[in-house]
Order: sequence, then C-alpha cells, then structure tokens
Amino acid sequence: MTQPRKTANRLRAVPIRPPRVTPYLVADLAYRLTGRDRTLLTLVWEHRVLTTDQLTALLFPSPERARQRLNQLHRLYALLRFRPWTPVGSKPWHWVLGPTGAHVLAIQAGQTLNAFGYRQDNATAISPRLGHQIGVNDFFVGLHAHARHRNDGTTLDQWWSEHRCAAHWGDLARPDAFGRWTEHSNAHLPEPPQTLDFFLEHDTGTETLARVAAKLGGYADLAEATGTTTPVLIWLPSPHREANLRKLIGAPEIPVATAVHTPATSPEGPAGPIWHIAGTSGPRRRLCDLAAAWETAQRPASESR
Repeated sequence: MTQPRKTANRLRAVPIRPPRVTPYLVADLAYRLTGRDRTLLTLVWEHRVLTTDQLTALLFPSPERARQRLNQLHRLYALLRFRPWTPVGSKPWHWVLGPTGAHVLAIQAGQTLNAFGYRQDNATAISPRLGHQIGVNDFFVGLHAHARHRNDGTTLDQWWSEHRCAAHWGDLARPDAFGRWTEHSNAHLPEPPQTLDFFLEHDTGTETLARVAAKLGGYADLAEATGTTTPVLIWLPSPHREANLRKLIGAPEIPVATAVHTPATSPEGPAGPIWHIAGTSGPRRRLCDLAAAWETAQRPASESR
C-alpha cells in the first residue's frame, strides 16, 4: 500500500470537526469557564497560537494540570489543536481559539462574531510564519515565567501582538511585538524598579541583513512622529548573524540592542545579561538595565497602552 507523501505543512493530527455552535453550547461553556480559562482564551486569540509548554509556563502550576484543562477546553470546542509535521519525533500540541470560545469572547466584548473577527478556517490554517510566531511568543513567555519565579514585583506589564501593533503604528513601523518590562535590577537593595518599553524584532535568518537593518528607518520615523523614542530589541538566531548585523547598523539613531535566542544563551532567558547595545563595545546587560543605559523609562505617548 502506497504511503502518502509527507510535506512540511502536513498536520500530524487533524483537529476534530466541531458541531454546529448553538446557544446551548455557548452557554454551557460560559458556565464552566474560570477566570484563568478566560485569560487563556484571550491570550490564544491575541497571539494566534500557543503551545502546551507555553500555556503551562503562563498559567499553570504543572504540565499535568495544564494538559488536563486544555483537553477539557478542547472537548468543549473552546480550543482547537494541531501538531505541525516534523521529520523526527513530534512537536507539541499547538492551540488556537475554537468556535465556542470565540463566541464567548465576542459576547464578552459586546460584539457579534463577525465584528469580533473570528473565522475557524483562518484560526486553524498553518501559516508559513508559524515558526516565527511561536518564536515571538517564546520570548514573552520566557519573560513571564521569569517574573513568576522572581516574586519581587518583577512583571511583564504589556505584551502586544503583531496585529495589534500594526493597528497602531503600521503606517510607519511594523514590530513583531511591543512589550513593557519592570524589574528590580538588584533584589537585595531598596532601589526603585526599572521599566523598559520596547519593540521586538524576532529574526529567524530568512531575511537579508540589509532588510533587517532597513526596518530601523521606520522606527526612527515613528519616534519623530510620536515624540516618543521606544528602543528596538533584535533577537537573532546565531552569534555570527548578530555580529554581522551589528557591523551593518553601526550606531543607529534610535536605541537598539541585540541578543541571540539560542537555548543556552542565558538561564534567565531574555531577561538575563545577554543584550548588547548597538554602537558600543561595552558588556552585555540585563533587559531591565537597558532602561537606565538609555534613560528611556518614560511612558509611550499613549498611556492607553
């Protein structure tokens, strides 16, 4: 018997086909949802897709508790899931918003499903940029997990998705995400915390370095138009690519720092002392210390962020 040929976009498991959504199904889900469940559904919708490991780090005390609750939400059609094909082993479940979950969030927002913008075929489509999206989400999940373990007032205050950023700044710049990070640079000294607002550029190595460098012009235009200079963090896949990019951009007109997103870079993830300020030869700094280095702890022009 001829085996079907595997392709890069083939799913290892196909999501079950949900039944027709009825008011009863939506009401039953809404009754069963906890506050954490609603936060989970909102995160999955805002950031398109999150893996089991990412959701565990964000919201659950253990992997087992996460798997149990995610499977329950899947059976209620609040979430759908898929596994991208990989030639060796298997990838984790990837979770997207399901139809009953979308109805609940739409009602919560006071919108119809059409106005809310949910379409199931779009939610479960495998984008060529899936790996990029998971990488961006990994960055912020790493920050959130670090803050959870610090227990000293360190917080990921804001995490904006690419499409939310595009709605606000897309005419000038299109960051992969916007974040606000607050951390005590020394937990043992009574110093005020440092707060850093930043744009993230998650580089996977698929674009030319010239194209990556050219994006900084849009951020400079945005700073001039808004009167607020927001630093840009460029998260790169290898030390070699980072070194070449730093040579190319020199000392840019806006604050820029670079780091490498290999797992062994820092046990603290992106919060750790891995950031190298562009145009300088000084030591690498912690994420929170960039605010003092640039004196950019001020809030963006729109406090609604």
